Amino acid sequence: MQHSQYVSSPSEGGLDDEKLEILRARARKEVEEGLLPSAQIAVGRFGKVVFSETYGDADDDSLYAVFSCTKAIVSSAIWLLIQEDRLDVDEVVADIVPEFGPNSKDAITVKQLLLHTAGFPAAPFRPLDWEDKTARLARFSNWRLNWEPGSKFEYHPTSGMYVLAEIIERKTGTDFRKFIQQRIIKPLNLQDFYVGLPKEENQRTLTLVGSGDPLTSEDYAKLGLPEPPETEVTEDAILAFNEPAVRAVGIPGGGGIMTASAMVLFYQGLLHGKAHDGDRIWHQNTLELSRTVISDGYVDPLTKIPVSRALGIVIAGDEMRNFRGFGHTNSPTAFGHGGAGGQIAWADPASGLSLCYATNGHDRNPIRMGRRGVSISNKAAVLNSN
Repeated sequence: MQHSQYVSSPSEGGLDDEKLEILRARARKEVEEGLLPSAQIAVGRFGKVVFSETYGDADDDSLYAVFSCTKAIVSSAIWLLIQEDRLDVDEVVADIVPEFGPNSKDAITVKQLLLHTAGFPAAPFRPLDWEDKTARLARFSNWRLNWEPGSKFEYHPTSGMYVLAEIIERKTGTDFRKFIQQRIIKPLNLQDFYVGLPKEENQRTLTLVGSGDPLTSEDYAKLGLPEPPETEVTEDAILAFNEPAVRAVGIPGGGGIMTASAMVLFYQGLLHGKAHDGDRIWHQNTLELSRTVISDGYVDPLTKIPVSRALGIVIAGDEMRNFRGFGHTNSPTAFGHGGAGGQIAWADPASGLSLCYATNGHDRNPIRMGRRGVSISNKAAVLNSN
């Protein structure tokens, strides 16, 4: 559990009691209905956890896989390299990792990796290959492009983040997991926050299960929505995170495991750039650069809605922010990154609030999952009473 100096109360956090009750009811709804086995929610403000609660078959110290919420963590490590002039976003990846260059990948930039415009969204990579340097580099070399880099946006579930983790290691000479531990987790004094799960923490990590029935082609047609293409984020891939060996890898695009409270404290760190004791981690200009939208002109291939992406994170942006993992009531400057199965993680500079909602029930219905995320975010974003 978090140290006491990092835990406050809803009243000390300036939360409105009535609004908090509405959020609590919504957060536990699917657990009470039997759809999800458990869920955990936390809210941060003023550098502390000001509310946390766990529902269903779990404890307050249970650990959850947060999947692609991990992208914000690895991206924030990249920001440190930029801050220290050890990396430039316009650098060519193959100049840093020569093994990545074959098959016409020799002009891809670091920015394109962070922006999901690099052209290899479906490149295969077995998680355990990360621990075998020869196999890892062979994967990078053998990958082929699906389309010309920079020509469009298409979400890269894991491939681009593996390369970013390799860049961290090449630039620092340190295992990317150790770098995150030393430069982010330790300075923020985060407890129960892992990228690369220690063996002894498996007993606290909740087993992932599929929840509910998937939508059929007919369901999508009735809703007037296009059927999403199959990606590497299959149920089998999700359930692989029940394996201790996979959890230990700390897959840079989706392997973070933690409590919701730990995640909101991480986002409090991103809001203020510093730890609770005042030590600065990210300079203000680094945060401003990293939260600047650089995706002008790119649209999501499924929704046809303009994406609003910065350096590895999503920015809420305009009134279509509900399609980007935020609530209608979030400010345009809110930022974060969600995860498969309905994981939510964001911070909002306008209110100073940060939110994390995690569940070990991977919802097979993406429409229901999306609506749940918007509803919870809507209610969390207006919690501050002042």
